[in-house]
Amino acid sequence: MTLFSDPSRTEAATASAAPDEGLRRTLGVNRRRFLSTCTAVAAGAVAAPVFGAPPALAQEQGRDHDHERGGQVLVPPHKRGIILYTVRDATGRDPLATDLPSGFREVFKQLARHGYSQVEFAGYRQHANAPGGADLETVEGAKLLRSWLDEYGLRAQGNHGFIPPSWPLTTADLDTFKKHLEIANILGMAHMGTGGDPTGSSYREDWDRAAEKWNAMGAIARSAGIKLYTHNHDGAYGFLLDGGPLDDQGRPTRSSGIRKLEYFLEVTDPKLVWLEMDIFWAHVAQYKFRTYTAHDGSTRENVFDPAGLVFRNNRRYPLFHAKDGVVSTTNGMGYEMVPFGTGVIDYTTFFSRVGQRNYHNPMIEDDNSPSATDPAQSLREAKISYDNLAALRKRRH
Repeated sequence: MTLFSDPSRTEAATASAAPDEGLRRTLGVNRRRFLSTCTAVAAGAVAAPVFGAPPALAQEQGRDHDHERGGQVLVPPHKRGIILYTVRDATGRDPLATDLPSGFREVFKQLARHGYSQVEFAGYRQHANAPGGADLETVEGAKLLRSWLDEYGLRAQGNHGFIPPSWPLTTADLDTFKKHLEIANILGMAHMGTGGDPTGSSYREDWDRAAEKWNAMGAIARSAGIKLYTHNHDGAYGFLLDGGPLDDQGRPTRSSGIRKLEYFLEVTDPKLVWLEMDIFWAHVAQYKFRTYTAHDGSTRENVFDPAGLVFRNNRRYPLFHAKDGVVSTTNGMGYEMVPFGTGVIDYTTFFSRVGQRNYHNPMIEDDNSPSATDPAQSLREAKISYDNLAALRKRRH
């Protein structure tokens, strides 16, 4: 049983569906039944991980038809999205103090005009004077957001929201997680996740514990028809400390050359745990983590290949953050963020190598788009980024 809308619907059907009909179709079951389904799967997770076999997710619709009409386009129109963090100043500003788009509804309208088909949330708060009020992190708030998404023909694909910090789960954390799953279903999301790494540790035992937690949380999410994902920054691609001499706390100090996130992929269930690669931060990791100290004390080189990691684990990556950068030799990261398509990251090669263009969902992101001196900048740069994403084509051989 799945609780979200059938992703095979055409965009035209999505745009024309009445909000009430869309909400009824998305929820699928009543609220009491939804919560009881989550509770049944989550019961064991309060004290221990859940490794049962939850109901299967809906089959992914559509295949990678590279030779269909317009097949040279690397990112099809229905896959072009943006995370709302990029335009957080616009959703958060006072509509009574400006003529610029303000609050979720007006921002949705503007993003749809730019051409976007998808959005990823970064929380559900906006300015208090915007329609619906400040806090839409409720069932009623989600229904209002969904009506606006439908009004402008947009689909929600995910949210950087609440992942319980503790393990085993507390009852309060479980209740909050279930509330976010309910909101995700109302919004029609196929995915729900977080903006942070599973753990900031470099030690295998901590990644094992993180995997246990994420497998359990993924099972709870899957019972609600949601794919749970972790979004990762550069640190997750550093090397695991898993051998060699021990430090004074008994921890290993050297590496076998396995990257932390690669290990996480190995020890999590591919049917329960998913990932969102931030392609900018993956390239920062390529710059930063080029060598490691092996168990024998020698220094060895291992240059990270972001597209290669996705290609080897392609179905684990339903989402990307498409963020660009220019070279920097002074900030320790190798890159400075810029609007998509105005930097040096080779997205033509990246998207061509990973393929499956009708599966992946690239979300434009630029942390630096909001400006203290130019309030129109973030939405203007969102349009620049959209146009550059839409212009990507396979190279002719």
